[in-house]
Amino acid sequence: MWQPDGWSRTRIGILTPHADIVPEIEFSALAPEGVSIHAARIPFGGYKPGGVMDPTIASDPVRAIVDPPSVDEAAEMLAMAPLHAIVFGFTSSSFVRGAADDAALKSRLEGRTRGIPVVVPCAAAAVALTALNAKRIALISPPWFSDGMDRQGVKYFQDSGFEVVSSGPAGLPSDQQAIQPEQLYDWVSSHVPDSADAIFVGGNGFRAIGVIKALEDNLNRPVLTANQVSFWSALRHSGTRASVINYGRIFELDLPR
Repeated sequence: MWQPDGWSRTRIGILTPHADIVPEIEFSALAPEGVSIHAARIPFGGYKPGGVMDPTIASDPVRAIVDPPSVDEAAEMLAMAPLHAIVFGFTSSSFVRGAADDAALKSRLEGRTRGIPVVVPCAAAAVALTALNAKRIALISPPWFSDGMDRQGVKYFQDSGFEVVSSGPAGLPSDQQAIQPEQLYDWVSSHVPDSADAIFVGGNGFRAIGVIKALEDNLNRPVLTANQVSFWSALRHSGTRASVINYGRIFELDLPR
């Protein structure tokens, strides 16, 4: 009798850079029935109107995005809604600022969210790698990350206890809206060494979830992406075991104890 109205049992929030559409799109694609996505935008100095970025993003605006008060106020405002988890949808600040700063950011934002858990993507990736018992990883950075930022990402995961067996920005167009799934699939398939236990594709603004299943089938290893692993962590922190299929082995697992 009644038509679907979008009402949800589990509600996940996401803090996303003001001109980035990818996190919301990918979260919506990942969300099974009964899970809804609610976004708030935070200012990021690396964007021009229309979501245009420089071919290589500068470190200064990346570092600044997590400085108070903008992200804190956005988290507090978003947490006024009846949400179950909130994701900070930005990878590069983790690379630039490091794992210890991620822990401090999570704690700081949770001080403003009235107890709603906050998920930080790279920290979620480290937890997921532990759940997968993966020790050696191949790190794929977006094409708009500099070599230096990619090296900072390597250090992030090394400091978190993993061996990074390969890394580098993907050799694809440095334009969020120009990248097609088949391009990413071909590049990852030809650049991941056999020694990697798992693959992490960084960048919440990097269109990537559509190739996860194909890559896992081809490479026979778990594939994690920034949005996918953040969504997995948010689901688990929200207490739901809603089924997500065709987007990676990680959704078969719980958070490790």
